[in-house]
Amino acid sequence: MGISMNESTLHSRLATALQIILLAGAIGALWSQQWFNAVIIIGIILVSLLPTLLARSFDFVIPHEFKLLTIGFVFASLFLGEVHGYYTKFWWWDIVLHTSSGFLLGIIGFLLVYVLNETKQIQLSMRPGFVAFFAFLFALGIGALWEIVEFTLDNVFGLTMQKTMLGDSTGLTDTMWDLIVDAVGALVISILGYGYLKTQDESFLERWIRKFIRSNPRLFKRD
Repeated sequence: MGISMNESTLHSRLATALQIILLAGAIGALWSQQWFNAVIIIGIILVSLLPTLLARSFDFVIPHEFKLLTIGFVFASLFLGEVHGYYTKFWWWDIVLHTSSGFLLGIIGFLLVYVLNETKQIQLSMRPGFVAFFAFLFALGIGALWEIVEFTLDNVFGLTMQKTMLGDSTGLTDTMWDLIVDAVGALVISILGYGYLKTQDESFLERWIRKFIRSNPRLFKRD
């Protein structure tokens, strides 16, 4: 129990530290009158608060690992990637972040359908293969929607969220690689989730699922 508490405290402090850095970045942008960056960073801060707000609104507990993973992804993709230009400084940044988004969205999709499948109040009984397939399609679908958002923002506001590559002035190659690595990340999570449902295999996903269940016992009541 002591180790678990120490880990939870560490995850919570790391998440808070990232949010403080974001707040400092917003204040710095306002101080230097970089209004556009300030608006973006404030938006990033609001997005980073979404897990906590959703948990309070729907009365469930999000383990600290999930919060840290979500805030860390938002911090790396939007704050470092877009505001500080890491996407252009490091060619591999976009690939790593989109693969990570496939992991994250796959976990969210898996937990979503797993909760629906295990909740007695909802009469559903889905096979492990379908649960894993749903998680894969959920992650890939959100990834495709994000590409539409990037395309829309680039064309409406003149941003450069869709990165162009050599010989490709339209950003199509970047979009396709983004979707491919999204699919790879989602597929890994789907396979791990399928293994958990079929054999209770030990993996980081299995440990996270068990922690989510322990943190939210009312979602899994069978009586």
